[in-house]
Amino acid sequence: MSEQSAPDDFLSGTSGLVFGVRATSKALARDAIADANALARGWPWRLRRAAERWPSRRVLALGIERAEEPNLLARAREELLHSRHEVRFNSTVAGDRGKFENLNDLLAREPAHGSDWLLIVDDDVSLPRYFLDAFVFLAERFGLRLAQPAHRARSHAAWQVTRRRAGSLVRETAYVEIGPVVGLHSSTFDELLPFPPLRVGWGLDAHWGALARQHGWRIGVLDAIPVRHGIRHVAAAYDRREAIAEAQRFLAGRPYIKASEAQRTLATHRSWS
Repeated sequence: MSEQSAPDDFLSGTSGLVFGVRATSKALARDAIADANALARGWPWRLRRAAERWPSRRVLALGIERAEEPNLLARAREELLHSRHEVRFNSTVAGDRGKFENLNDLLAREPAHGSDWLLIVDDDVSLPRYFLDAFVFLAERFGLRLAQPAHRARSHAAWQVTRRRAGSLVRETAYVEIGPVVGLHSSTFDELLPFPPLRVGWGLDAHWGALARQHGWRIGVLDAIPVRHGIRHVAAAYDRREAIAEAQRFLAGRPYIKASEAQRTLATHRSWS
C-alpha cells in the first residue's frame, strides 16, 4: 500500500442496479419467495410482538436530503417517529457539501452521545412498517454494534452479502454499508464519531469492517426487515472516478477489509428464542 493511495480491492465490482424485464421478473420472484417464507413462519407478527416487549431506547436519526430531486425522506421520518422508541429526527439539505460533511454538521448541533443508537437514513429508501422497533430488537437481541437492513431483490445493492436471504432473520457479517440505512450502537461512538469529512464515503464501510474486527464488535444484516433502495438513478450526484479516488486516499494507511472478505456471511440466525 502506497503512502498516497490504496488499491481498489475494496470495491464490490458490481453496480447493483436491477433493470430490464428479465432481471426485474427474477427479482420480483425472489422477493415473493422470501416474503412467503417469512409469512409461513409467522415472522411479521411474531417479530412485532417481540419488539413491543423490548426496552425503549433513545434513537437519533439523521438524513441528508436532495430537495431538488424526488425523495422519500419525509416518509422515512414519519415511519421512524411512529416508533415506540424515543426518536429525535434531524435532517439538512445536501447543498454543495458531501454526505459526511453534512452529517458532521448535524452532529455538531445535536450530538449522538446520550442516545442508544444513531441511525443514518438516505433520502431514497423505502422503510417497511414498524421498521425501527424491529431494527432495535433484532440488532440488540443478537448483540450487533453496526447493523443494516437487508435489501429487497429489486433494491439497488452493489454487495450480494447485503441482499435478503430467504429463511434468515439476521446474518452476522464482516461488512455493513454506509447506506442507505445503517445503525451505530452507542458503544461505537467514541471510535466512529465524528465521521471523516468525506463527500461520498466509499471505502468508509471497508474501514468500519476492519475496526469491528479489531474491537470485537458483531456487525450484521437484518434480513427480516428488508428495504427498497433507489427511486432515481443511483450515483447520479457524483463522479464515480472521484468517489474511488477519495476512497483510495482515505484508506491509505488505514486498516480495511477487502471485497472478498466483505462478502462473507459469518453466521445465520433463524430464530430469536
